[in-house]
Amino acid sequence: MGKEVNGVSRSRFEMFSNNDEAVINKKLPKELLLRIFSFLDVVTLCRCAQVSRSWNVLALDGSNWQRIDLFDFQRDIEGRVVENISKRCGGFLRKLSLRGCLGVGDSALRTFAQNCRNIELLSLNGCTKITDSTCNSLSKFCPKLKHLDLASCTSITNLSLKALSEGCPLLEQLNISWCDQVTKDGIQALVRCCPGLKGLFLKGCTQLEDEALQHIGAHCPELVTLNLQTCSQITDEGLITICRGCHRLQSLCVSGCANITDTILNALGQNCPRLRILEVARCSQLTDVGFTSLARVSRQSHKHTITDGTLIQLSIHCPRLQVLSLSHCELITDDGIRQLGSGPCAHDRLEVIELDNCPLITDASLEHLKTCHSLDRIELYDCQQITRAGIKRLRTHLPNIKVHAYFAPVTPPPSVGGSRQRFCRCCILL
Repeated sequence: MGKEVNGVSRSRFEMFSNNDEAVINKKLPKELLLRIFSFLDVVTLCRCAQVSRSWNVLALDGSNWQRIDLFDFQRDIEGRVVENISKRCGGFLRKLSLRGCLGVGDSALRTFAQNCRNIELLSLNGCTKITDSTCNSLSKFCPKLKHLDLASCTSITNLSLKALSEGCPLLEQLNISWCDQVTKDGIQALVRCCPGLKGLFLKGCTQLEDEALQHIGAHCPELVTLNLQTCSQITDEGLITICRGCHRLQSLCVSGCANITDTILNALGQNCPRLRILEVARCSQLTDVGFTSLARVSRQSHKHTITDGTLIQLSIHCPRLQVLSLSHCELITDDGIRQLGSGPCAHDRLEVIELDNCPLITDASLEHLKTCHSLDRIELYDCQQITRAGIKRLRTHLPNIKVHAYFAPVTPPPSVGGSRQRFCRCCILL
């Protein structure tokens, strides 16, 4: 193969013809060209590979393919493309996203795992063909794996979690949202052997009960993010064990967990001083009393609230509030926003406020927020009393703010024909 120069064999450099008249190829050393190519994305690399034989060698060199995200490039790829990528990249590849690649299955990912043993971040979100076999391959060949996204891979079972626990001890973040075959036994196997877990996304894992949370609380002291959305069987009992065992928790989503009460808000305030994000949509048993207690105990937390009374407490007790979501809080009014806007957090701290689906909010709320100089983004979807004129007035005071709103068109927009553009030439290269 020849002696290597910065990861590229000398025999490869010999492929650059002396007859190549391109100025850039004459003036710049091949090592520097390779370095330049390392900053290009997948699509650009594929385009460069079509320029000349010499650029093809550089563009397709494995060292340029350490991070690959095919989501915005080509989602309907076949398994053989993944196999070819893995053979080209080999040990160089650290991060790969195959999110939404429905055609990729277990066989291709086994080849990938065998070739790319240094992979650290892998997203298989929505790759519905994969089964426990893929996790067995990752366990056997990819011991450095830290982040794994298996969301919506509905064939995944407890066997996958057991395999990952045995072969991927460095795992820090796992997303198994909507993998509804997973039970407490899988969670127990995972957390006992992966003590460094910092993020667990269990959204839609409807078979999980309090016992699963007890295993998490007992074995995951480093946990920072936990998503339990629509895990409808969990109660205060399970969440209290999380609060007592996971003191580093910063983000908790329990939206759709209708069994929880104000008791859990008090437990969070007492045990989780670093809590920054709390999502509790459709938790109908929570009241202003619980949120008031949480606000008083946990002064640096960012919370989702219910009525104007709670907003008053937040404005008083949370001077460092930066992110606040009031999505679907149908009792919030302009007066609550006025109280928040006059609080100490509003002028210098508040960066994001989400007011989507708050039907009582009007343009008056935008007037109350115009002195929030740090405000970077506001969500106003389905706020039917908000007008374009109100948004325009807000922007005169906050010209850089991102406003996300929707106004129904007067007449339907013309239909747009044609299908999504395909990158045929690039696929051939891959």
